[in-house]
Amino acid sequence: MNSLPCKIFDIASETEFRLLCLEIFRMQAQHCCVYKEYLELTGCNPWKVNSINQIPFLPVRFFKSKKIVTTRPDDTESKKEEIIFTSSATTGMTPSKHYVADLKLYERSFTETFRRFYGDPAQYAILSLLPSYLERKGSSLVYMAEYLMKLTKNPASGFYLYNFRELADTLTRLKGEGQKTILLGVTFALLDFVKEYKTDFPQLTVIETGGMKGRGREIARNMLHKILCEGFGVEKIHSEYGMAELLSQAYSKGDGLFLTPPWMKIVIRDLYDPFSYRDGFNITGGINIIDLANINSCSFIETEDMGRITDRGFEVLGRMKDAERRGCNMLIE
Repeated sequence: MNSLPCKIFDIASETEFRLLCLEIFRMQAQHCCVYKEYLELTGCNPWKVNSINQIPFLPVRFFKSKKIVTTRPDDTESKKEEIIFTSSATTGMTPSKHYVADLKLYERSFTETFRRFYGDPAQYAILSLLPSYLERKGSSLVYMAEYLMKLTKNPASGFYLYNFRELADTLTRLKGEGQKTILLGVTFALLDFVKEYKTDFPQLTVIETGGMKGRGREIARNMLHKILCEGFGVEKIHSEYGMAELLSQAYSKGDGLFLTPPWMKIVIRDLYDPFSYRDGFNITGGINIIDLANINSCSFIETEDMGRITDRGFEVLGRMKDAERRGCNMLIE
């Protein structure tokens, strides 16, 4: 990787983040054709932007119809995409496509984020219950889970489709061995599992990735977590917040309060003016995301999720009215 991507993961202060943010913004304003055109349509002059609050965020829906790539003429490492990640989409809806030019950048982003929240993957057995994602191509979540499972070097790590009996037996065995274990699962599959098998594994870390994906009635996050806590015998349910259009993730270790790695930032926008951003805690609005790891696409994404920032992290409150449903993180508070 060239020096700019390396700087992303060395951010040590808010000042460093803001400076690098503006550097990447101006670079993408020049070399990401779709973003450049969008900025022109909004009347934004990139050279007059001096703070994060002046940056227009690209609506995430553009990933459905446009190829969002940043191609720098002076970058000797610029190349054709190595993979195309696609979003989960319900029948009849168009998935987003994220053209990833550098898989090593994605791998470094999610690996370093995991280490910040959970430590060395080699300590764990990681079990993944992601049936809907395994059944389609292009899932960034499956790619991440598979990579992390390989890092564990634990023979118990692996994917589970609908083989709940095997999963239940594996969890029982790992509990008896005193093995640190993570179960990463999509919401509907975790709920289906605990309906059939109740587990008492207090040391287990359950990370739900969101997503009922048309598999039944939507359920409030607090009720979902209550059901899962009782089903697995744990005190808290962790959560992962990510999407195909991003190369970084946020994690919650309970109560639906998410934290980001240093190269990722949440900005709350006004519900009635998408170019006005709301400072302060406990103000509800649309979620905008700065993901500096998106250096080869667009780092400034306007999502269709609603949320708010608190003094302990940020919350995802659900989808905005009239927004298309997405397979991930569709829970309503």
